[in-house]
Amino acid sequence: MTTTPPPWPGDPLPERELELAAADRAVDALCRTRPEGGLLVYSGAAGIGKTSVLARVRARAAERCTVRTTRADPGTTAVPFHTARALFAPDLADTDGLAALLGPHRALAGPALGLTTPGDEPADPQGVQDALVALTARAARRHRARPLVLVLDDAHWADGESLGWLAALGPRLARLPLLLVVAHRPTEHAAEESRPHLDALGTAARLRVTLRALSPEAAAGLTRRALGTGADDALGRALWDATGGSPYELAELLARLREHPLDPGADQASAVRELAATVRGHRLADRLGGLGPDAARLAWAAAVFGAGIPLRLAASLAGLSPGRQATATGELRAARVLNPGDTVDFTHPLVAGAVYDAVPRSLRTTFHGRAAWLLTAEGHSPAAAARHLLEVHPDQDPALVEQLRRAAREHLAVGAPDAARRCLERALREPPEHHLRAHVHHELGCAALLTSPADTVRHLRTALELPGLDDTLRADATFRLAQALAHNQQMREASLSVAFAAATTEPGPERLRLQAAHFMYDAFRATEDDGPGRSRRLAQLADPLAGETNAERALLTLRAFDGMLRGENHTVVAEFCERALTDGHPAPGLGWTDTAWGFEYPCLAGITYAWIDELDRAEELFGEAVRAYEISGWSGGHLAFAHMLTGAVLRRRGRLAEAETRLRESLRLADRIGTGLPVHWDAVCLLVDTLLARGRTADAQRRLAEARGFGPPYPDAMILPDAPSVHGRLLLALGRTDEAVAALEAASAVAERGRHNPVWAPWRRDLAGALATRDPERARALTRRLRVDAERFGTPTALGMALGCEAALAPAGAAPALHARAVAHLEESPARDELARARVALGLATGDRDQLHRGLLLARTCGADALAEQARSALA
Repeated sequence: MTTTPPPWPGDPLPERELELAAADRAVDALCRTRPEGGLLVYSGAAGIGKTSVLARVRARAAERCTVRTTRADPGTTAVPFHTARALFAPDLADTDGLAALLGPHRALAGPALGLTTPGDEPADPQGVQDALVALTARAARRHRARPLVLVLDDAHWADGESLGWLAALGPRLARLPLLLVVAHRPTEHAAEESRPHLDALGTAARLRVTLRALSPEAAAGLTRRALGTGADDALGRALWDATGGSPYELAELLARLREHPLDPGADQASAVRELAATVRGHRLADRLGGLGPDAARLAWAAAVFGAGIPLRLAASLAGLSPGRQATATGELRAARVLNPGDTVDFTHPLVAGAVYDAVPRSLRTTFHGRAAWLLTAEGHSPAAAARHLLEVHPDQDPALVEQLRRAAREHLAVGAPDAARRCLERALREPPEHHLRAHVHHELGCAALLTSPADTVRHLRTALELPGLDDTLRADATFRLAQALAHNQQMREASLSVAFAAATTEPGPERLRLQAAHFMYDAFRATEDDGPGRSRRLAQLADPLAGETNAERALLTLRAFDGMLRGENHTVVAEFCERALTDGHPAPGLGWTDTAWGFEYPCLAGITYAWIDELDRAEELFGEAVRAYEISGWSGGHLAFAHMLTGAVLRRRGRLAEAETRLRESLRLADRIGTGLPVHWDAVCLLVDTLLARGRTADAQRRLAEARGFGPPYPDAMILPDAPSVHGRLLLALGRTDEAVAALEAASAVAERGRHNPVWAPWRRDLAGALATRDPERARALTRRLRVDAERFGTPTALGMALGCEAALAPAGAAPALHARAVAHLEESPARDELARARVALGLATGDRDQLHRGLLLARTCGADALAEQARSALA
């Protein structure tokens, strides 16, 4: 892309020495033997000289580096990934190295960069962003001989998707041989969704500079340089007064004065003020008036199309023949409206903006509509033409609605849901034909699912209220509505929505799907109204099923999960899991990336296995989830959830240090997509539980419970594992026994809802320990009931934990035998930290140094640091 050269010759730019020196230092760091990348951000008002600074930075860097540059344009703000494509255009044109550049992310980065045809399914936006970050890293390493410098001007007009990529890239730049240089106006000039990305770039920058207006002395020096040494300081001061030190306005005035010097007898100050009025605001476009109608129409058409479009297309839009185009183009270049070249390139964004604003409103919308048609005729996709369709006046045009719907599907397929949302919202204003309105609302709700659950809920509810959806689409809309409500922590509403739809749907596959979803969302509720009743109804429906269809498999999965929570015998629960899976894996259509049923069903099967001591099966399922999401590029909430579930398995195995690492990665991924999501609660709860098992109570309290708000009130969504039990244990570890007892008493509500799994919700064990001295009779009653629940459930972990609790409260003479039995059961358990705890307890109760030593070694292996120290002290 061509750019206007600096309006004054010489080097350095006036009063920009410090800014350019900072860029020189950044380039020096990039070109060291051990390159150090970075980010420079220049900001300032329109006309303050950002482009001139970047031009000098670019020229200096080009002596030693590979420079890629582009300037964003208001016409492409609504075109997803346009800026990313422009920055990498030379690399993408290198067909020999393209495969290596795309690497394993071809399926995600290729469509976003316009290299491959998008698929039929929506791409995960976070996955596409991560793919572009990885591609940038590969490009940087590819150019090590001449390090890569990316320069972006007018970033406030860049599309939100590209800005999101750059913002994600920013914190990584110090570790890459890559320098990113960005210039933008104050963030209030950017689209609302782009402002956080610009702020993030500023935060990540090694240098963030706000360019200031030139001083009167600089204005006087430039005046003498442009007009000759005979120009006096008074003229320079008059020019500075008229422009406020704006480099752009000053350069424009000096260019005018070179062509048309002032009358020596005129009042300089008045003449300069009058001339200055023609280079700002609406007067910028007045210069077109003297050029004739062809030049004006060509300028208007160019402003509507935006930068980078061939001038011949702008001429076609203006209705000019090739000969008239050539004449008008020459006039516009002579008047400093357009730069030389075959594509639209205004001399300054202020000129482009002024010309666009000068287009008569009715003609502007006509031009946008015809521009969309011209782009389509040229072979561009509906997505490329969509930005023009957004500007056309609503006119009940069915063809325009269909174009916008196709564009929205393309935007979703490249990972740009916000762009899809804009298209569909505009389609609704057209409006669509009556029978299609429900379809557009349904599509709009699906488009907003990953970015705005509230909008998803609103549009899907509207779609369900309108006629036009068949049973399949109505079930799909209901299912996605429930997902959005659950994502928004509205479990009761999610359950009611699918319950109502199931009751009003004819018997068949869609009704079974909705019934399964109703049972699922009820099971997810932490405070469901009738847990035992729901469990009975689910058992009546699911127990006879063989698992021959996905609807049956979904119900059997829910039956297994419910049985695990209720503490039914683990062998019965495992049998339901086997019937729900196909050769131990999710059936086709019920997999991790299948959207019709959702990822919840294989997730529930894995969770069930994890809490019935079948950890190998759980780990295999969750490993499949991580691989499936990474291969498919789903690196947002789904991948965060998969890492959380893998962390849960590691926690259950007692591999505490590994569990902590995996759970922190889950939180890192989840933080990128929002706050307060279900995955946040689960990961924090598991991480608190893991840190307590490691003996790091202060970290659990200060860095998690306080920093993340872990504690009551809890959301209505069930937390993995039982949050009140974990919170009560945290309070016990902090020595806040009275609060702990109250919290654990509150945790007992899970029993009232029929959930008696003593491993999932071990509140009885901790409450018995807290009451051992203050209410021993109650403590013994709790241990007896814990033993009953454990024997019913029957897993080695549950039995070992119950016996250990009973031993801790038993008389001295009875305790050793109980501890020994706990060790025997836990030797058959995958929970290595529980075995370590039981061995240490047995060693302390009997003075058996061998048990203490074995407990010490196992505690160290698990990462249970406090337990290891306890054993070491006892041995010493």
